[in-house]
Amino acid sequence: MSDPKTITLNGDTRRTQAATIADLVRELDLVPEKVAVERNGAIVPRSTLEEAALGDGDTLEIVHFVGGGDHAGDTWSVAGRTFTSRLIVGTGKYKSFEQNAAAVAASGAEIVTVAVRRVNVSDPKAPMLTDFIDPKKITYLPNTAGCFTGEDAVRTLRLAREAGGWDLVKLEVLGESRTLYPDMRETLKATEVLASEGFLPMVYCADDPIAAKQLEDAGAVAIMPLGAPIGSGLGIQNRVMIRLIVEGAKVPVLVDAGVGTASDAAVGMELGCDGILMNTAIAEAKDPIRMARAMKLAVEAGREAYLAGRMARRMYADPSSPLAGLI
Repeated sequence: MSDPKTITLNGDTRRTQAATIADLVRELDLVPEKVAVERNGAIVPRSTLEEAALGDGDTLEIVHFVGGGDHAGDTWSVAGRTFTSRLIVGTGKYKSFEQNAAAVAASGAEIVTVAVRRVNVSDPKAPMLTDFIDPKKITYLPNTAGCFTGEDAVRTLRLAREAGGWDLVKLEVLGESRTLYPDMRETLKATEVLASEGFLPMVYCADDPIAAKQLEDAGAVAIMPLGAPIGSGLGIQNRVMIRLIVEGAKVPVLVDAGVGTASDAAVGMELGCDGILMNTAIAEAKDPIRMARAMKLAVEAGREAYLAGRMARRMYADPSSPLAGLI
């Protein structure tokens, strides 16, 4: 132990005599190998925690994997699997696997989307996502990002099932590279094939109630209409169509793509969606860990507002205090 020092830990001021970050983690009765640490805005790799000296005035965020959601009983289910967190996050665009893991933990997400890519045969021992986000604790949702034909998407998910045994998958078949809008004809065909082969496809689709119903009939276990183009951060552009999809669906509906900030996530939940999927909004934030926490709270707030039932919209003012008896 070293001289006493004052640090800021997870937003609170704390006095400690810990010499290293690993010492501090143990002081908290945690295991260094099971946490992610951010110090002064930078991720500290787990492999260096024992040597990372703790300085007076340091600001740290220490996170670990927890089940998301604080509302006991307010769960949602897809294909017979039940979750408490209604936020699904991606695993692309982060500066490092450590930052990605810290963001996932801060978000409370229980599901992460993962792209299926070729193994780097020139460096087969390079770090992998599974070294940082444990698929035994967090549900992996293999997706078909980058596929422009139904055939390629189905082939990709067959490989994913072989690699990890996953049958709950995310299907997206893109129409063209500028907007990354879905090709609904190819998407529908791929959904039918996947369902016939025992997959449980959660399907990215256009904000179209008719197409959503067709996908459900074809075997989709969840409908995932876009809020706006992938990675655009424009927020939910067509609330009316999203609401119509929610009203007509017998399977979960999750907004997928277009969320830019916390208010966008809250809007999606206020429309009655079962959840929100996002990646860029967190990964490209100036502080991804803080944004992940913000998104967690926004999804919870939007859900609470939906369950509470909003007030009616009125054309004119309606005073909160009675006008009778005015002096």
